[in-house]
Amino acid sequence: MREVIDIPAELAAAQEKYNKEAGRAFVAALPDLTAAFLDRWDLRVTGTPMHGVSALVLPVTRADGTHAVLKLQIRDHETDGEPVALRLWDGDGAVRLLDHDEPTGTMLLERLDATRMLAHQDDVHETVLVIARLLAHLHATPAPEHMRRLGDIAASMLERTPSALTRVPDPAARRLVADCAAAVREVTDEPGDRLLHWDLHDENVLAADRAPWLAIDPKPLAGDPGFDLWPALANRFDPDDVIWRFDAMTDVLGLDRARARAWTYGRLLQNCLWETEDGRPLDEADLEIIRRLRGLTA
Repeated sequence: MREVIDIPAELAAAQEKYNKEAGRAFVAALPDLTAAFLDRWDLRVTGTPMHGVSALVLPVTRADGTHAVLKLQIRDHETDGEPVALRLWDGDGAVRLLDHDEPTGTMLLERLDATRMLAHQDDVHETVLVIARLLAHLHATPAPEHMRRLGDIAASMLERTPSALTRVPDPAARRLVADCAAAVREVTDEPGDRLLHWDLHDENVLAADRAPWLAIDPKPLAGDPGFDLWPALANRFDPDDVIWRFDAMTDVLGLDRARARAWTYGRLLQNCLWETEDGRPLDEADLEIIRRLRGLTA
């Protein structure tokens, strides 16, 4: 008998908000898509469905008794690279990919412990160090040629910045955004070639039996490791802790601080562009991170 999967209302709402017609089509197809892959890979649902903004994640058990998760998500420029990156990392610092369907982007992943998330740890400094150590593993891998590239993203950001600045009413905030763009312009000639996670915050790190912590849910691109630091600066945001976190991560990763700061400005510029282009005010925490990093010496 076909297993009926209830699609979470929050996932449907997020798809409606961010992906409009494509999101509605994805949600409408999910029940049949889920049933097809449960049958194709001989899986049995053995846990409560989970979801984020773009994916439905089902705890499952394979025919041989192996615990896994089935991840079904809408395909876009961010999610397309996920199975490629996971296959290259092959479990070194990240969740292991067990199977993958190229046309739909559906993945079968090893099951980690979703009840033990890095975000639940009390010691924020230790969580920052955990993220930095995981990034050291992930960045050791060069990105494949076809991976989306930070150089292209940076060029697009610089092209869009003048228009975005006209939509920032506060002169002080406008100067901060302009400073970020100026810093990015200085490093665009060397955008880097490492395989980046792009979204390694403390809710994207789970415990496992085979390793203390592993990264999940990458939105990979090829680029400079400095572009991967922002999530750990923003987790459980504390303005007085920004410099400690930045110094700790650049130390663990062995990064040039000036260059890492420039690419962190690039990530902050990306956030600011998204906010202004969607008609939202700039994020105050992001602006404060820019202010704090400006006080660093090279």
